[in-house]
Amino acid sequence: MSIKNSLDSLRSIDVNDLDLNNVGSWPGAVKFIAGLLLLIVVLALGYNFHLKDLQNMLEQSQQEEVTLKDQFTTKAFQAANLEAYKEQMQEMEVSFGALLRQLPSDTEVPGLLEDITRTGLGSGLEFEEIKLLPEVAQQFYIELPIQIKVTGGYHDLATFVSGVASLPRIVTLHDFQLVPTSAESSSRLNMQIMAKTYRYNDKGAQ
Repeated sequence: MSIKNSLDSLRSIDVNDLDLNNVGSWPGAVKFIAGLLLLIVVLALGYNFHLKDLQNMLEQSQQEEVTLKDQFTTKAFQAANLEAYKEQMQEMEVSFGALLRQLPSDTEVPGLLEDITRTGLGSGLEFEEIKLLPEVAQQFYIELPIQIKVTGGYHDLATFVSGVASLPRIVTLHDFQLVPTSAESSSRLNMQIMAKTYRYNDKGAQ
């Protein structure tokens, strides 16, 4: 009977008659139903937000797992190839030492100038100028620029350039300038070229 009476009382209630500002005056059945609905909404919202937090934590954990697996794979590969890396380092040190031995010391620069001059004369060229320019310091090496001006035939100049590039010491050639010696003849050319040799920069490497 009580349940029937409650249902009958709910049917007789007009929603428009309920005062939202005075919830305490609502019939008991209405307050019960409203409280129940409010509880369901709060639980649903809380559960939804909690699930989102758990989902975010799961995604972060999955990303961390992938990162850790990649790091593990990389380190495992490095550990497995440690001996090979050591051998490569030794080979690189030997190669680096060989390259350093090709860099002239200060006392060898005059000899290098003689080699360049000898190569030019052997190619049939006439030297107008060969002189050292101020050094240019880089981080691991120092450039020693050498300005060269020579005169000769095209093939003689090519032979000279090839000969300088094949010297036992490291020499690089830059800034070629070729012009005829005169307007009437193009068989002989004036060539200005910048040769650069290098020496190790002990201070820059520290």
